[in-house]
Amino acid sequence: MQIVLYLLAAALAFLGLAFVAGSQGEIMRIVVGVIMWLAAGALVYFARMRPATATTNVVQKIDLSGDVSLQQIKCKSCGGTLSSKSISVKAGAIFVDCEYCGTTYQLEEAPKW
Repeated sequence: MQIVLYLLAAALAFLGLAFVAGSQGEIMRIVVGVIMWLAAGALVYFARMRPATATTNVVQKIDLSGDVSLQQIKCKSCGGTLSSKSISVKAGAIFVDCEYCGTTYQLEEAPKW
């Protein structure tokens, strides 16, 4: 896209130069040439501008169906105590990565019935 704008600006600047050089005292041709130079400058300015990068923050909230009490979580494989760093949410599911044995598994809520 930038290359196209630069080429168009160069063509406008060249045509503006041709209008001013061949004006032979005609004010209208000088005005048109200056307008073409201004348009070429505007195109170069827009080509050099970079769009602002947008930052998107994604916040995932988990809605639990019942009362929740804080308990110590232990790894199913090695029995090591897991910290909050071991728990992550991916695609709406809760995953546990054991820091001790490297086991990864998904936490599932047991039915209340």
